[in-house]
Amino acid sequence: MHSNSTFSQHTFESLFRSQHYALVDNCCREYLFICDFFMVSGNSAQDLFNSIMGKTLSMFLKHMDVYSSDCFDSIAVYLCIHIIFRFQLMMHKRAVPALDKYWETMLEMLWPRFQYILELNIANIRDTDPQKLGSVDYRPHYITRRYAEFSGALVSLNETFPDERVNQCLARLQMEVENFILRLAAEFPQRKEQLIFLINNYDMMLSVITERTSEDSREGESFRKLLQERTQEFIEEVLSPYFGGMMTFVKEAESAVEKGQADQMKYQEQRIQKLVRDFVAEWKQAIENVNQEVMKSFTNFKNGTSILQGALTQLIQYYHRFKEVLSKPPFKTMAVRSQLINIHHIMVEVKKYKPNF
Repeated sequence: MHSNSTFSQHTFESLFRSQHYALVDNCCREYLFICDFFMVSGNSAQDLFNSIMGKTLSMFLKHMDVYSSDCFDSIAVYLCIHIIFRFQLMMHKRAVPALDKYWETMLEMLWPRFQYILELNIANIRDTDPQKLGSVDYRPHYITRRYAEFSGALVSLNETFPDERVNQCLARLQMEVENFILRLAAEFPQRKEQLIFLINNYDMMLSVITERTSEDSREGESFRKLLQERTQEFIEEVLSPYFGGMMTFVKEAESAVEKGQADQMKYQEQRIQKLVRDFVAEWKQAIENVNQEVMKSFTNFKNGTSILQGALTQLIQYYHRFKEVLSKPPFKTMAVRSQLINIHHIMVEVKKYKPNF
């Protein structure tokens, strides 16, 4: 006879929960029976309970000590800690203090191990050499994805029973991950390439973390700010090859006007003529080039579309400022102003690139 046996594997935390659920149920019944049958309470009830259940509890503690001393699964350890928190609440609601000391001893084993594993993670990230990881492309790196999923899991757990020790460890881990991403980005020779890599990684981490945690989590806010800063810098970089002359002129002219030194720029008519004529001749093709470059650079289509809209909005703002500068002395008498395109024509063209979703 041949029989097929099916073996199902269970994670340690699921076994821990089942084992301790049975323990809690039995201990509550045993403690309440002792109090009722022997008409005792307080220390007397606890002593009787210990004489009955002491060996079982010692066996459980020994088993956990053996497991935790060789465990490197920080999420499993942290889940066990949270299971203990919930069983503590359950027993307090039943007014059964019988396992208070047992839970304290268990937590004294688990907390140091959890912190130790996190310290190893922090050290590993800090000591990782990007050049030993092989070639790097624009896509989110597998290490940052693993970090995002790991951090999201711990943050979501910590929101139910907040503990400052976890916040401190996660803050240090996040700092090392941010430094690691910057080291990876430095492998790219051009700043624009570095920004694309950073934005793709920040966007992925933000998406994963916000999906698993509350909107206002510290980690989410931090990566949202980094994403916004690098996105704004990228927008300037992607516009610069096509509109950099106009952008530079606007900044210089606005600064001169603000300082009362506008007259010093009245000899730049030739420069202004070239800027206007170049813009008139090339602006439509330049917008299409920006569109193609942005949409092929980012792994998240929604994020790429948002960046494109930001770039085109920034272009309209620069052009508006350009026209505003030329409408003031000493530029307003220049004949080349008549060649300027109406800003509404640019806005109509920009709307063609607006997403339909």
